[in-house]
Amino acid sequence: MFFRLLMESFRRQRRRKMLAGVAILLGTTAVTAMLALATTIGDRIHKELAVYGANIVVYPKADLLDVKVGGVDVKPASGNIYLHEADLEKLKTIFWANNITGISPELRKDAVIILPSDETKTIPAPAMGYWFNHSFGSLKTGAPQLHPWWKLQGKWPTEGFVDAQHREDAVEVVIGSKLAQRLGLKIGDWFTLGFPTGGYGPEADIVGIVTSGDAADDQVLFPLHIELPQPIVEGKQPPASSNTDLTRVEVSARTKPEDAFGRVDPDSLSPQQREIWYCRPYANSIAYQIREAIPGAQAEQVRRVEQSEGNVLKRISGLMWLISAAALLAAGFAVSAAMATAILERRGEIGLMRSLGASKGAIALLFYAETGLLAVFTGSLGYLAGSGLAAWLGARIFRGDGGAAEGALIPVLLPVVVALALVVAIAGSTPSIRAALRMEPSAILREDG
Repeated sequence: MFFRLLMESFRRQRRRKMLAGVAILLGTTAVTAMLALATTIGDRIHKELAVYGANIVVYPKADLLDVKVGGVDVKPASGNIYLHEADLEKLKTIFWANNITGISPELRKDAVIILPSDETKTIPAPAMGYWFNHSFGSLKTGAPQLHPWWKLQGKWPTEGFVDAQHREDAVEVVIGSKLAQRLGLKIGDWFTLGFPTGGYGPEADIVGIVTSGDAADDQVLFPLHIELPQPIVEGKQPPASSNTDLTRVEVSARTKPEDAFGRVDPDSLSPQQREIWYCRPYANSIAYQIREAIPGAQAEQVRRVEQSEGNVLKRISGLMWLISAAALLAAGFAVSAAMATAILERRGEIGLMRSLGASKGAIALLFYAETGLLAVFTGSLGYLAGSGLAAWLGARIFRGDGGAAEGALIPVLLPVVVALALVVAIAGSTPSIRAALRMEPSAILREDG
């Protein structure tokens, strides 16, 4: 009898049930879309803000020291203080190694360009060594990945030496657009790369011209893995060696927005609090782990990028929660109104059941069962619709980062969304059900009679 009454209620009050179902459907669609986007919003914002560059920079620690004796600065020349490329492998061993999405080591050299048209003239031109599409574990990383705003004509250099028409051990380089314009150089030209402190270097083939909007526009960009002449020390010329020395390293990592706890000095915390701080992906904690892993390194977060990422994420997350709460509240009011009308129409049925001996609990169970079935069905449909909406929004809001795929069905959200639909439906229908149970059967039957 219970199930017969349950089915009859759906058959006889299809319009009322449809109105309540549509309200729950719209509410759960909005909530599902917001939750699906929220699960990937951090990574997506990180990718969007990657155009501002790395969020962690690593320097030689000694390069940051100010050493003065009697008011005279006796700090060693920065050119003699380097990091070592071999130490970068230690980044794979830190706690948040999987959060590192890009690495770009740099080696700055004071260089000169010697054009084949006038080999007696040297033209000063700073040179920067970089990785170009370098394999670092599972990452393809280097300067192009860490500087996505750079605009390139041509191609990036090939690491190592190449065979050229004019010399067997030439190196491919990219030059800045301002430098190319000043010297009248174009892709396909070549020159000799000289170093005042070391002598003549390799001959360089220009394979690309880069426009960066920063200092790289006046520089020569060469691959790190080539041999450069070393400076003469005390009259002795050391043998040439591979470029394992680095001026600095830029690191891009997925991080948690910085809060008050993320800014504290970990050495001032208790062991328990320090472990919690250490195991959270703050930029500061990742930088701290880099300093632990690489001897003589000083790692610092780039606050401009980190603060922008944190502020944007907080505002978008707040907006998502506000939209979700508003959608659920509106759905709850719509369900309450629909149930109030439905119960008003079924007063005679309620009075008859009460007069025949049905308990208040049995009548309440009947109405809650109707609401629960409606919530489960429309909540499931809302989950599907919301997942599709999240995929659509992700593909249009975030540029080409696989947002559509990431916004697809997320199975773990289904029980959450259905549970929210049940809560909204039950909360919305409870006032009407309680009002119906307070009615006196005799009064209801006399009114209907």
